[in-house]
Amino acid sequence: MEISAQTKSSHPKVVIIGGGFGGLYAAMKLASQPVDVTLIDRTNYHLFQPLLYQVATAMLSPADIAQPIRAILREAKNIRVVMGRVESIDPEAKIVHTHALRYPYEYLILAAGARHSYFGNDQWEAFAPGLKNLSDALELRRRILNSFEIAETTEDPEIRHAAMTFVIIGAGPTGVEMAGSISELAKRTVVHDFRHIQTQRVRIVLLDAAPKVLPTFADSLCASALKQLKELGIEVKLGTKVVGVTPEGVQLEKEFIRARTVVWAAGNAASPLAKQLGEVDRQGRIIVSRDLSVPGHPEIFAIGDVANFPPQEGKPLPGVAPLAMQSGEHAAGNILAQVSGRQTKTFKYWDKGTMATIGRSKAIADLKIIKLSGFLAWLSWLFIHLLFIVELRNRILIFLQWAWSYTTYTSGARLTYPSFRPAVPPKEGMRASTDDII
Repeated sequence: MEISAQTKSSHPKVVIIGGGFGGLYAAMKLASQPVDVTLIDRTNYHLFQPLLYQVATAMLSPADIAQPIRAILREAKNIRVVMGRVESIDPEAKIVHTHALRYPYEYLILAAGARHSYFGNDQWEAFAPGLKNLSDALELRRRILNSFEIAETTEDPEIRHAAMTFVIIGAGPTGVEMAGSISELAKRTVVHDFRHIQTQRVRIVLLDAAPKVLPTFADSLCASALKQLKELGIEVKLGTKVVGVTPEGVQLEKEFIRARTVVWAAGNAASPLAKQLGEVDRQGRIIVSRDLSVPGHPEIFAIGDVANFPPQEGKPLPGVAPLAMQSGEHAAGNILAQVSGRQTKTFKYWDKGTMATIGRSKAIADLKIIKLSGFLAWLSWLFIHLLFIVELRNRILIFLQWAWSYTTYTSGARLTYPSFRPAVPPKEGMRASTDDII
């Protein structure tokens, strides 16, 4: 039986789906305003996704990049945070449905984000997980660290070679960062931890069907990134199509790479909730109007990775955190405008530049007024990412972790553990998890 989650306030009801950058910044914009806000997310924390790869490669712990959403919004008495999985949206009745509850709304912000796309080959996910949430990061960390453990104990040279081979599919920012971080882990961090293997001899292969790495950057920065990757000993195979991924490795058009650990960083697909609201593009993103509203539903706004924004200056907008933040604040501002009877405003993205880190003292940055590569780009990347961390405590912790790692070539998060399994299986008919009550 579905229960309505009504509130007694006479203020307009706003529902925000998703507690990522877009949803959180929308909520903060609506804090202490004459609206009642319900923010629904699958987890109870806000995740700083740009540093997920550092959790996956044991540089940071999960708590370093995640903060409880309720703690962030605790001063906003008009905001309620709900942990739940949204199953459907009824735009005609203006109701959001979770498993057991329904949430009526006058205004809705869809900020449900995206997951990795395997271009119709979803069976590859079991062998090549992507990197979108903490579960993904911890699973990749388990696979990466366990590969070294297997290489240390096996007597079979073929198994050892496969365990010491890491393949990253996709040479965008996530793929480049993962490749560089695995290289740093193997060639600096764990180099003295093992007795029977030389971790410096790992093989790291970065694949992409595109003709260059980081294709959204200027050609000069792409060339610099390629040079820096090769300095780290990373094999870069461009113009290379993946035709299969198996437990044994990756099948290319002309060769097979045996590898125990494969990382997928090649594509994204928007949350399927977008399809319930209107027209979507090939990536499943809902096509929004210039004020970020959904055509035909001026009370519904889509932001971040789930939205296909109108081009600005003839160029598509990038799928980056600053765009999600700015679109979240803009959507919230347009809701407040509608509540007060004013016209909504056209969204204009302020592009402050893009950057990608490759490894220790290696990065590229296009800051619009200047293009940087190498050490200066790396310093810029560190500074800007620290600014975007929501809580001061986490900024300090991450800065200290980075400073320690930089001076000692070590990291303190090199732990791997299996998922929980009860020693005594639950009896038939008994709940084994609380997931089904949310």
